[in-house]
Amino acid sequence: MDGNDTNSAGKCPVMHGAITATGTSVMDWWPNALNLEILHQHDSKTNPMKGFNYREEVKKLDFDALKKDLIALMTDSQDWWPADWGHYGGLMIRMSWHAAGTYRLADGRGGAGTGNLRFAPLNSWPDNANLDKAKRLLWPIKKKYGNKLSWADLMALAGTIAYESMGLKTFGFAFGREDIWHPEKDIYWGAEKEWLAPSDGRYGDVEDPSTMENPLAAVQMGLIYVNPEGVNGQPDPLKTGAQVRETFARMAMDDEETAALTAGGHTVGKTHGNGRAEDLSAAPEGADVEEQGLGWNNHKGRGIGRNTVTSGIEGAWTTHPTKWDGGYFDLLFGYEWELKKSPAGANQWMPVNIREEDMPVDVEDPSIRVMPIMTDADMAMKMDPVYREICERFRADHAYFSETFARAWFKLTHRDMGPKERYIGPWAPKEDLIWQDPVPAGNTGYDVSAVKAKIAASGLSVSEMVATAWDSARTFRASDYRGGANGARIRLAPQKDWEGNEPARLQKVLSVLEPIAADTGASIADVIVLAGSYGVEQAAKAAGFDIEVPFSPGRGDATDEMTDAASFDALEPLADGFRNWLKKDYAVQPEELLLDRAQLMGLTAHEATCLLGGLRVIGANHGGTRHGVFTDREGALTTDFFVNLTDMGYKWVPKGRNLYDIVERKSGTAKWTATRVDLVFGSNSILRAYAEVYAQDDNAGKFVEDFVNAWTKVMNADRF
Repeated sequence: MDGNDTNSAGKCPVMHGAITATGTSVMDWWPNALNLEILHQHDSKTNPMKGFNYREEVKKLDFDALKKDLIALMTDSQDWWPADWGHYGGLMIRMSWHAAGTYRLADGRGGAGTGNLRFAPLNSWPDNANLDKAKRLLWPIKKKYGNKLSWADLMALAGTIAYESMGLKTFGFAFGREDIWHPEKDIYWGAEKEWLAPSDGRYGDVEDPSTMENPLAAVQMGLIYVNPEGVNGQPDPLKTGAQVRETFARMAMDDEETAALTAGGHTVGKTHGNGRAEDLSAAPEGADVEEQGLGWNNHKGRGIGRNTVTSGIEGAWTTHPTKWDGGYFDLLFGYEWELKKSPAGANQWMPVNIREEDMPVDVEDPSIRVMPIMTDADMAMKMDPVYREICERFRADHAYFSETFARAWFKLTHRDMGPKERYIGPWAPKEDLIWQDPVPAGNTGYDVSAVKAKIAASGLSVSEMVATAWDSARTFRASDYRGGANGARIRLAPQKDWEGNEPARLQKVLSVLEPIAADTGASIADVIVLAGSYGVEQAAKAAGFDIEVPFSPGRGDATDEMTDAASFDALEPLADGFRNWLKKDYAVQPEELLLDRAQLMGLTAHEATCLLGGLRVIGANHGGTRHGVFTDREGALTTDFFVNLTDMGYKWVPKGRNLYDIVERKSGTAKWTATRVDLVFGSNSILRAYAEVYAQDDNAGKFVEDFVNAWTKVMNADRF
């Protein structure tokens, strides 16, 4: 077209379908459609490091040189973002804390283990303001060590080294966190549509913190923990203390750990609110290109040093904010505190009649003394009777406080890494900690074929063996590497009593398998898995396929003493679509619960499809129900589930809230029953595409092979 054609002037030169910044999707036309994106969350196409093994590469890291460089960085103040008091320790600690602090016990999601702080939404949460500066300060170190050091490890390590540089003897540090390469946009952080919306919507009753919606832990959208100004911004230390207790419990911390983390986190560094929040530019994800990924910049004033605005609260908690000491308790308990406003208008507590020598100096001019502050959460440490007793104990014994904090900090920054076997590096502590879910090494020297022969002669049915192995393994969560078949904790409290594990059937099976383990030298964990795999082999044989399910011995058996039973409560399945079971009706649809479990288990959409169809025809439904068992050959690993699901000779008739009849069109006879979880594999276009693959006449063998591969993946998911 002629460049002088005025009709073309100003027109967009690309098809609008390629524009990604609209905030909408073509799928928005169908808001109730099942979203499978959570199962495709970390597609290999996003990873620029294909074939790269970080866990091997990090072992080559010069750990001592890295520590030396990080310690030097702490006091290498940059003009573009000057360090408070010439030390970046407080900023780096906050970055590590906020990277780790999203972890929640309910589903194991969040935490520092993936480097997700680099991406939205976390990189632009209000509570993470100015942590973009911490990451940029770390860039020269990341650049230097390159592939040997992940961002996830570096961001978690920086805070630990910061504490060491300020005098704390830390408990250790482990490497091994692998970076992700795009946002985890399908993690549920809450239903709110605006940042820092009132927290009432997260609670059945905001006065009762235990009524917070699961799996959430933070009290408001965009916060890591609680609102530092008070519940919904209204100061009331006792109410805030109750929220602190519930929030930290949901992040796997007890009262002593919570008090130690609060005090230890506020022993160093400061808050920033000496300016106008409205003068700040957009957060990183919304900033324009010239900001180069930085956000919250102040282009109307100085905006750095003593004029920085982050939370809006302004001041340090201690007299010496770059030193690990007991000053937090000295000020908190040594003075009365009154409610004031920061220069940015935030609620904060300030001491009454403080001595000048107890005041910290200005971050830029040591000749100036400034007022210290406390947040509402800090005042809770003084006013809540349980927290006060703990803090007074810490004040009286600084060594005890330091050790308790160091252990709690290690737990905070490593909770989502899973068992100690995944730890890499010379600084990883040797001690077994109960929250690491320790499992003793298992025996590998027994005769697997002899165990298999005893299983074959046991009289257990295929469905009993398969269901028990599945229940033992399905607790695995790829989010924090907890659960799984290793340890055979299905035989211990609380798992042995979970409704989803069918306690009566479970005890029957265990009573048969445990003597086999004792007679052969195999662990109970191995025997449970081997029995399930033998059951799969028998089901495949019944379908006309001789196939051996891969088996790797060496699982150990955990004991009650090795098991933090209370924290395992969070792993209890409330639904398992693979076994067509719901503990009760929920507001969330059963098929959504299925996707959540599949994603936590690390399954792809086609693996989940294959496993569900196979478990149906094997007869592994909870309680032996017939829902979704679309076959006349139950116990055989056939493609019948998919063949009959896609057969237009049937119609699907609602029978109840989550129950359907599968009716022959010609006769009008109800042939089978089904749940929503069954029928979604025919109704959802993506899942139906997978189902049709297995329904084809030429794919019966492929189905068996795919099922065995997916089954083996589940059984071995917790083997590191």
